[in-house]
Amino acid sequence: MPLSPVSEAPPTDTHTRRLRRKDARPGELLAAALDLFVDKGFAATRVEEVATLAGVSKGTLFLYFSSKEELFKAEVREHISGRFAQWSEEIEHFEGNSQEMLRYCLNCWWERIGATKASGIPKLMMSEARNFPELAAFYQQEVIQPGSALIARVLQRGVDRGEFRPMDLKYAVYMVLAPLLFLTTWTHSLGTCCDPASQIEPEHYLAMQLDMLLRGFSTTSAPPGAGLS
Repeated sequence: MPLSPVSEAPPTDTHTRRLRRKDARPGELLAAALDLFVDKGFAATRVEEVATLAGVSKGTLFLYFSSKEELFKAEVREHISGRFAQWSEEIEHFEGNSQEMLRYCLNCWWERIGATKASGIPKLMMSEARNFPELAAFYQQEVIQPGSALIARVLQRGVDRGEFRPMDLKYAVYMVLAPLLFLTTWTHSLGTCCDPASQIEPEHYLAMQLDMLLRGFSTTSAPPGAGLS
């Protein structure tokens, strides 16, 4: 009597869980690293701590990221620089006026970065860049340059359409960036320990900053409600 062909056994539940676990590890490592980088700083964070928090071994971490520096770069790309292509596309197809566009940009920044744990990354870079020049150069190339270019596009659009008065774009970009950087620095420093009466409401703060910016940039007075909506 011929033997019946042996069918391949389906993967076990344990095997499936292991595959899912392996697929999830980069994201878990990035989440753990973000918590530690923001809370402790880059220099004080050890890869062993990241691995422990993510529930893996240090060796497993190095399978995905060759060094702490590469882990940090992946963090920046995941939460900030990886968003620039989408933001550029949104700006390219924006149909409102330039005041509305600038308002939209600040809204998006707050919703996608400012209100998240990733808002601690800019503050970390400002405090530790001098001690890590290679990371500072990376951040300049990956975040500051493309981010400044996007803001400059918005402002230049306003100038070209006669909605904004002519301006020195280099320093106008810094004017837009300044309140964002202040807010991230405050949120992750004095904002964590000051008394309730001194706390800043981020949305209200950005609304006031935007109102002042638009009144300064515009060829006419900014309309009522020019802040974040």
